[in-house]
Amino acid sequence: MKPFWSQTAVALCVLLASGVASAASKLTPAECNDYPFTPLSKSVTHAQLMQELSELESVGYDPAAGDESYYPSDIQLAQARLRLKYRADCLGEDVKVPTTRIESSSALLAPM
Repeated sequence: MKPFWSQTAVALCVLLASGVASAASKLTPAECNDYPFTPLSKSVTHAQLMQELSELESVGYDPAAGDESYYPSDIQLAQARLRLKYRADCLGEDVKVPTTRIESSSALLAPM
C-alpha cells in the first residue's frame, strides 16, 4: 500500500496539470486584440501566422492529417470553432467550443 502523502502528491500533480492545461487553452486579452480577430493595417507577420495555426490546432485542426481530399472544409470548420472560442474567451459569451480532433471526412462538407 502506498503512503498517503504519495497518493496525495500524485493527485495534486494531476489536478495542477489539468488546471494549467485548461488555463492555457483560453485566449489571452492580447490574443483577442490581434490577428486573426482584428483587421490589420499592415502585412501579417510570421509570428502571427504561427499563433493562428496554434489557435486552430487548439480547436482540433491537424495540418499533418495527410488527407487533403476535404481541404478546405476541415480548416473552415476549425476557423468556425476558433470564432466560437473567440466569442467564449474574448466576449464572455456562454458558448460550447469543441476541441476534439477534426477528422477528414464527408461530415465536414455538411453546413454548420
